[in-house]
Amino acid sequence: MAEQADAERHHATLTQPPGRAQRVVFRADLLPAFSVASLISLAGLPLGWLWARLAPPQRMRVVTRDHQLVPLTLESWHRFDGLAIFLLLGLVAGLLVGVIVWLLRARRGPVMLVGAVLGSLLGSWLAMRMGSVFAEAAFPLPHSPRLGYVVERAPVLETGWALLAQPFTTALAYGTLAAWNARDDLGRRLG
Repeated sequence: MAEQADAERHHATLTQPPGRAQRVVFRADLLPAFSVASLISLAGLPLGWLWARLAPPQRMRVVTRDHQLVPLTLESWHRFDGLAIFLLLGLVAGLLVGVIVWLLRARRGPVMLVGAVLGSLLGSWLAMRMGSVFAEAAFPLPHSPRLGYVVERAPVLETGWALLAQPFTTALAYGTLAAWNARDDLGRRLG
């Protein structure tokens, strides 16, 4: 009997009174969301460096006197390898960002979600740009290769759609955790 009364009291504290809608906290979450977005976007630098180290170069043969390059047999597959590695790094980074931002319990909500997704998009863009710079520095082309030489060309990302892997996974991870949470306030209040 006492257990049932405790359960009813606990249930009454978790639910809000009828007719009163939960409000989204906007102003208090704006600065923390901007800070989180900035920090996440800076994480694109090590992500780009890691991609430049993991993506394989493409071996090319010099076929004309004006240094036109043609890929060797089966080497053009490395174009896909570079894209796949970038996508996998983006998926892992997005999952980690979504979970870590969810752990900021006092700031849970749609404002923080938007900040995390925008920061992930900017970080992914920064990773793509800086990754190309890091890769070109790691695999420089010789200034004047001879006819018939085989050179290694730096990996490149040929599509901009790869930018969407990290923000999509961030939104998916954060949204899944929010849907899994049974509280109306997403557990913001500790009481």
